[in-house]
Amino acid sequence: MREKATVLNSDDIERIIKRISHEIIERNKGSENIIFIGIQKRGVPLAKRIKENIESLYSSEIKLGKLDISFYRDDINEKIKSDVNITEIPFEIKGKDIILVDDVLFTGRTIRAAMDAIMDFGRPKSIQLVVLIDRGHRELPIRADYVGKNLPTSLNEFVEVKLNETDNEDKVSICWI
Repeated sequence: MREKATVLNSDDIERIIKRISHEIIERNKGSENIIFIGIQKRGVPLAKRIKENIESLYSSEIKLGKLDISFYRDDINEKIKSDVNITEIPFEIKGKDIILVDDVLFTGRTIRAAMDAIMDFGRPKSIQLVVLIDRGHRELPIRADYVGKNLPTSLNEFVEVKLNETDNEDKVSICWI
């Protein structure tokens, strides 16, 4: 994989997190009923950053869960993942507004799998989707409620998201496959 261009740097990502935090509070009329669930791997640190930003702005405490969708994927037989991560949702989600967070929205299949997994924990009031990057090429009728950046790409390109928590730097790049 070869980097073609850097599209977001650390400052850009921080601005996006702040903007999305305000949009979430505005849409939900506060933070009382929201719960964040990050999709493993990079959705978790993004969810944590947005959650912490909202908590600091509005002096509230918000729950954060972690979701691994490996066994909910529709291509599980074709693609065996060796890096299965933990799912940790140690609280009730029934009647809550779930803020589902992922790094890149592409075909929509990861989000469909995530929604199936969430429903195994209970029936939330709503599920709202936050993505850092929406690169298009949807195969399912799924759209994000909060988008950091729309980034049209070709199918022979790959969007690489790096975060301090997982990669020791904050950066989003378009790469050649």
